[in-house]
This record gives sequence, structure tokens and C-alpha cells, in this order.
Amino acid sequence: MCADTPDYKDTLNLPQTDFPMRAGLPKREPEWLARWDGIGIYDRLRETADGRPPFTLHDGPPYANGHLHIGHALNKTIKDMVVRSHQMMGHDARYIPGWDCHGLPIEWKIEEQYRAKGQDKDAVDVVEFRRECRNFAAGWIDVQREEFKRLGITGAWDRPYLTMDFHAERVIAEEFQKFLMNGVLYQGSKPVMWSPVEKTALAEAEVEYHDKDSFTIWVKFRVTDFAVPGAQMSDEELAEDERESIALAQEEARKAFTGASVVIWTTTPWTIPSNKAVVYGETFDYGLYEVVETPDECWVAPGERIILADKLASDVFARARLSDGQWRRVRDVTPIQLAGMTLAHPLAGAEGAQGEWDAPRDFRAADFVTDEEGTGFVHCAPSHGLEEFELYRDLGMLAQVITYNVEEDGSFRADLPFFGGKRILKENGKEGDANKAVIDKLVEVGGLMARGKITHSYPHSWRSKAPLIYRNTPQWFAAIDREVGDGLDTHGKTIRERALRSIDELVTWTPKAGRNRLHSMIEARPDWVLSRQRAWGVPLTCFVKKGAKPTDNDFLLRDPAVNARILQAFEAEGADAWYMDGAKARFLGDDYAHDDWEQVFDILDVWFDSGSTHAFVLRDREDGTEDGIADVYLEGTDQHRGWFHSSLLQACGTLGRAPYRNVVTHGFTLDAKGNKMSKSLGNTVAPQKIVEQYGADILRLWVAQSNYTGDQRIGDEILKGVADSYRRLRNTLRFLLGNLPAEVPDVAVEDMPELERWVLHRMAELDAHVRARYRAFDFQEVFQAVFTFATVDLSSFYFDIRKDAIYCDAPDSIRRRSAEKVLDLLFHRLVTWLAPILPFTMEEVWLERFPGEDSSVHLVDMPDTPEGWLSDDLAARWAGVRRARRVVTSALEVQRREKTIGASMEAAPIVHVSDEGLAGTLRDVAFEDVCITSDIRVTGDPAPSDAFRMPEVDGIAVVFAEAQGQKCQRCWKVLPDVGQHAHPEVCGRCDAALD
Repeated sequence: MCADTPDYKDTLNLPQTDFPMRAGLPKREPEWLARWDGIGIYDRLRETADGRPPFTLHDGPPYANGHLHIGHALNKTIKDMVVRSHQMMGHDARYIPGWDCHGLPIEWKIEEQYRAKGQDKDAVDVVEFRRECRNFAAGWIDVQREEFKRLGITGAWDRPYLTMDFHAERVIAEEFQKFLMNGVLYQGSKPVMWSPVEKTALAEAEVEYHDKDSFTIWVKFRVTDFAVPGAQMSDEELAEDERESIALAQEEARKAFTGASVVIWTTTPWTIPSNKAVVYGETFDYGLYEVVETPDECWVAPGERIILADKLASDVFARARLSDGQWRRVRDVTPIQLAGMTLAHPLAGAEGAQGEWDAPRDFRAADFVTDEEGTGFVHCAPSHGLEEFELYRDLGMLAQVITYNVEEDGSFRADLPFFGGKRILKENGKEGDANKAVIDKLVEVGGLMARGKITHSYPHSWRSKAPLIYRNTPQWFAAIDREVGDGLDTHGKTIRERALRSIDELVTWTPKAGRNRLHSMIEARPDWVLSRQRAWGVPLTCFVKKGAKPTDNDFLLRDPAVNARILQAFEAEGADAWYMDGAKARFLGDDYAHDDWEQVFDILDVWFDSGSTHAFVLRDREDGTEDGIADVYLEGTDQHRGWFHSSLLQACGTLGRAPYRNVVTHGFTLDAKGNKMSKSLGNTVAPQKIVEQYGADILRLWVAQSNYTGDQRIGDEILKGVADSYRRLRNTLRFLLGNLPAEVPDVAVEDMPELERWVLHRMAELDAHVRARYRAFDFQEVFQAVFTFATVDLSSFYFDIRKDAIYCDAPDSIRRRSAEKVLDLLFHRLVTWLAPILPFTMEEVWLERFPGEDSSVHLVDMPDTPEGWLSDDLAARWAGVRRARRVVTSALEVQRREKTIGASMEAAPIVHVSDEGLAGTLRDVAFEDVCITSDIRVTGDPAPSDAFRMPEVDGIAVVFAEAQGQKCQRCWKVLPDVGQHAHPEVCGRCDAALD
């Protein structure tokens, strides 16, 4: 520019905004949090909610123990997006955060504190112990609450629900009493997952599986007698020739099988002292094998006979260190012959055994035997195996086969011969001395054929991380196949039937695979074990009659007046009232002889606590729901066996149906390489550190960009990519803010240029899509669609085109006024579409335009978008325009790389378009402005062979030509009329604008 050329910069309508490109989120987000607290946004939304349809996401309670991990952040952020989006789409969207406060992890922490001081937990008054547990939980609730709020999670944080609140404890007890009164509660004895370390039963949801090294042994059960079918029949029942045939067969079989051994295989040697039976498969091929010779260090002798499944024999002999040729198959063994055998326990008759194992073992067929591994025979200790227990339960033989050899700490009962006091596990969860003691005794008595070790997936407690055992103990159960006597039969008569019908008829699943997972679990699950042998929780508020059997009609006290007294006390004093001196007399009153009844002190499974939350949150709170049913339950996929599962069972027992209409499931968080996060591996990612480094909005954006229905990876490089997307979006918003007018012009849609009407069409199209995907909880698609619109349709296309009109046109130009109107419409939609995902940044954008003490984007709704904006014809026309533009801009890029031009304004290309309709459209829409050139000529003439073409775009070719004229010093277009106006350095358009 020459020295005497005027500077026209001050005459342009250039962007003006204080909105910074650098967000500074870690520093600024706490300021917005404080602002929201001051405004009381959540409560203000509730106050203005009259007439709005309610929408309730019921919070699955996290456990009040420890700082948040990245899984917590993922979960709560998804929930927040659900709540915020539904609020901004016109609902009264409620979110009541809650905490799970009872249970073993907290109790375990308090016990650790006692142990560190050398104190005995059992010597402490139970009420005092429970008080310490309550204080511990309360402390962590305060910590976690602040950590959740820092993530931008909105909700009733000043009035959360806690399972340890007095009212909650009262309702949990009340829900249990419904099970008591409607007939599904019973006391039974069966093997349950038991933690010797924690001394309590565990639910399946409290179990996780890890690899464990286990002893594996092959044990011999000697055949002591044999009887063929018919041998016990009387002379009157058999003909003489039949008696002779049976006698011969019996004698032959006795010679063949007596003294032989049926061999079993097990990975739990400690269960051998509790063995009561051996079972086989009726359809397998079995054989009698003989040992021919043996190597050194072998536990079988030449001439010894072994009965095995043929398919597994070779492997078994190899385990016993016998090579081919050192054993041979003697004969078939049929299922009928197996049925005639009598087996002895390997410890039968052992010196010092005191007759403990002398009774013959039961020997029969069972359908759970396989010939895939082992020996084809299964040793049965029904006290420690569910399949064996169910077999003998169905046979009516439990009384003959149940043992009580294992104490609650995993030690053998003190008076058990050879093994009394031996422990399966030590107190720290490591291998005890029981397995070795059993193996050594089997070697001593000649009962072992082989031994080894195996690494296999094995159940562990998710709390102590120690291995578990199956142990038969008296427990309280909810029968899920017994008719529920409550009259709520709309969806079925039993808990299982109601649950399965709810899954299929009443609930929508996101993703749909969640339905299959929970359905299969409910279909196959056993009765619910409700009791735990601990102290911190809600007790099973019932009484049992002394001396009565669990099967007696008067075993359980079912009295509404007694129940009411218990609930009244719990409401006022909490569940501690159950443990106070004189509690039994207080609750039984004068209606019953106190000495005739025993108070139950087991506590409820904590999954019953959280499964009951629908009652004391959704049903009882003013901000709950009218019918006690939530619109959404949303948790990780592990909760199909956890909270989704227990809530379904509990509600089907008391409400008669599922407590939710939608179940949304997310996956797990993995490290950047796709590995499971573990403190021991050092690959965990703490949400607090991400927030400190990047800000909560970046963490939230990572959630929105992920397909949360699967597992998500997170790491530094991934977060840098997320931050880059954020910067691109922020740049779009900054342009928008910089160009919005102080007063928005009122322009009718029909008066707008086609380009603006096309943007309106895209807004209407996108608004419907965004709302639909928000309703489907699909935040990845919401963000991707809005991000693509903002960065591609707007920044790279519409803004790129219209900035010339916005900067350079006169204030009364229809193009400029239309563009400014569209910018305003875009602003209101973009910030509300994105506010559920990026609440901090959208608040910043909103306040940049609408400052004020009570101003907040989170107090407004997504604006309604007129259907009249939609135009498929217009969209089709502009799809053609954009296709042609791609060819032109690509052709000009070639010229720019070759230094022929420095900017597209220096060009006036000729565009050859074979489609006459498209050519007409390009002439109608000022195609030179669309392509950001000074001029352009559209022709239907055939293009020369050297014209620029793009293989993927048919029928369009571009011939480059330089723009003719001089450069306008105001808008930088090169035009022939520059120099012909009152302001000689500018074009006609700019001359008029200057006037």
C-alpha cells in the first residue's frame, strides 16, 4: 500500500470479542462452579418446572470409600449429560446423587484400625463400632461430593440420599419385611460363596475372578463290594435259571472290580474330608485298567486296577508318571456295573480316624459329569459344591451328605481327625496348611494316585482380593420361584417371572445387548442369599421361634404390629436400635413371651440396600417420581450382575415390576494401550490430575467423543487429541462471538439469500438429529454431528464465505443483515446443543454475550426450530454447489502452490458444468462469493482437455484465469471498476459502504 493510500481498516466491521483462544479451564472452572452455587441453578430449575414433564435419572450409589477413579468420572459425566440434555429439551430433569454406605469395605477399614492398635473388634460394643463405620462413610461422602462437583455434575448435592440415613434404613427394613410377609423369605442351608478372610457370605456381584495356582490331585476310592441288578431279589421273585445267571455275573464282577479303584480329580484337596459321594456319567465309555509296571516315585503299584473314562485314561496315567506300555486296558465297565459298586473313602479305616470316614460313599450317575478333563468321575462334597448340593437336595438325601467340617474362618473344626484346626487360607488370604495336610495324609494311606498344580480362573473377593470357598452355612434366602403373596400379579406371580417379563416388556436397553446379558443371568440364577455375618448394615429385622424348624409354619414371626414398632424405632434412631439393650422386649412388646423368640442379627446383603433405593428415593422424596419408577438407570456393564440385577429382583418382590424404564450401560476405562487399569501396574489415570492439567471440560469431551457402550481408552496422547478438537470448536465459537451484532436485525426468512436459508435448513436438520440422539443417550453422535457442523459447514464453508459480507458490506446490506441474523440463531443453538457436554465452556460463551448476575446458559432450553426451515430441494441444490466449489478450490490450490497467485481473490476461473440445472444454480448464488474469488464464469461449453478435474466429481472442470482490474484496498477483491468511484482505491460495493 502506498504511503498516501488511506487505511480502510477502521471502516470494516471486523470481529470484536474478549473471548480468548486459550481457555485456561483449570483456573477458571472453579469460578463458574462458585457462580452456579451462588445462583442455585439446580433449585431454580426445579422452582420453574411447573408443567414440564418430569424426567428422573436414578443414581446408582458409588461406595463411600476412597477418592474417585476414572471410572467414576466416566459414569457421573454420562449421567450429567443425560440430565442436562433432557432439562434443556423441556423436561423437569431431576438428579439426586446418592451413596452406598453400609457393608464390608468400610467395616474392614475400621477393623484394620483396631488391628493396628492391637484391639479386638469383637470386644467393642457393636453400636460403638457401627458409629465409627458411619463416621468413616460420612467423611468420604464429603470428599467424593466435592470431587464430583468439580467435574461439573449438576444435582441436589446439598440433599443427597444415603443408605445409612435413618429414613433409608427404616425403608430398607420395611422392604425386607415385605419379603417376610409375602412368603418369599426362608432360612436354608446350602453352599454359598464364602470369604474365610472376611468371615461372611458374598453375593455373585461381590466376586471377581483372577488366576490362582491350585493343588490338583487324583484320588483313589476303593471298590469294596459289588452287586448286580437282581441280586437282592427273593427266590419267589426269580426263576432258578435267573438266580444262577445273576449269581455267576455277580461272582465274576466281584472278582474283576472288588479291590479296584475309582479315581477322581479335584483342585480343592481340602474338600476330600467332606466327601460323601462319587458320581459318573451314564453315557461315557469306562474301562478297567491294570498297572503293568511302575517307575520310581510312583503312588500306584504293579497289578493295581483303576477304573477311568476311556477318553481320559491316557492323560491320567501320564499324570501318575506311567508311560505307554506300563498300563493296559482289561475290560469294559458298563453303567449298570458302575451302579452295582460300593466305594470306600480313601481315609476309611485309617488309624486314628475314629470312624469318621468309614461309611460307604454314595455312588450314582449325575448329569453334570463331563469327560473333557479329569477322570470321568466327580467327587462330591455337597457342603462345598452347588451342583452336588442340588443333586442330593433333589434326591431328598441332604441329611445324609451335609457336613459342617469348615468353620467361618476357613479352618477345619477342631475335632476333625488328622486335620482339626488346619486352615484353607491364612488371615492374609495366602495358602494355608489344610491342602498340604490332606495330600500328605492321602499319600500316607495309599489314597493318592497323582498330584500337581494348575493355574486357573478362581473366584476372589472384590474387597479383600482373597480367594473364596463354597461353604454350606445357614443363610436367609429370597425364593425367586415361589409365588409372591402380594397380589401384584400383573407381570407374573414369582420374582423370576416378573423380572423376565419386565426385561422384555417394560425396559429399553442401551445397548440392546444389555437385555440378553441380564436376561440370561436372571433365567439361570439361584435364590437370592440375603444374609451376611457382619455388623455394619441393616439387620434382618425378624424373629424366629426357639426350637422350631425352618420348615415349620410358626418358625418366623409375622406380625404387622411388631414390624411397625421396629420401623418406628428405625425412623427415629436408625438401625442401631436393633442392637440396643432391651431391643427384643421393646419390639415384641407384651404380645409374645420374649424367651420363646430369637432375634436375628445377620445383616442384609448391601445389594438389597442399594436395590431398595427406588423406595426411599423415587417413591418417598418430593423430587422423586409419582409411580416410584425411574426413567433411567445408568451404570457400568458390571452392574448387570450388580445394581441393575439386585434392583430388579428387589422391586419385583415389592413393586411387582422393574423399577426402571431404561437401562443404559457403559464399558470400562482402559489405559492408552487397551490394558485394564491397575494400581499395581501403575497405569491408572486419576480424574483429579486430568482436571488440574486440562480442565473438566476436556475430560467431559473425552467421554462425549468415546463410544461409551464399549470400553474406552485414555492416556496423554488421547487427551491431547481431545484438546485439539476442543481448540477447533473454540475457534468457531470465537468467530461467532466476534461477529454477532449488538442488535440483531429482524430479517424474514424469505428475504434471506439462499446461502443463509441453506444454513437454516442445516440447523433444523441438525436440531432434530441432536434431540433424537440425546434422547437415545448417544453423546458421541451428538458431539460428532455438532462438531462437524461447526468446523466444516460453518468455519470452513459458511463463515469463510460470509466474512467478506459481514466485514465489508454496508450495515443495511441484506446479505450482512441476513448473516448477522443467522449468526444469532446459530449462537443460541450451538451453545444449548453443547451445554450438556461442555457446561463450563458454554457458560463462558453465554456470559460473553449475555453478562449478568443471574445469567446462565443452564437456565435456558434449546430453542424451538421451525420446521419451515427445512427444504430438501434447497439442500440438494447446495450439495451441488459445494461439490462444484470443491473442484474450484482444489484447482486454485494448484495455482497457489505454483506461486501463480498468492490468494484466491486474484483468480477469476472459468467453470465448465455439464449439468444445465447445476450451472443455473451456480449463476444464481453468486458463485464467485462462494468460491472466494473476485470473479467467476460458469459455462456449459465443453471443457478443454487440460482443464482441472477431480476424478470423484463428474461433469465439472475448471480453467484458471487471473482476475482483471485492480485490487480494492478495502475488501481486497480484484475488480475492473476499482478507481472509478469517489473513493478511487475501492470497488463499487466498498464505495457505497463508505458513503
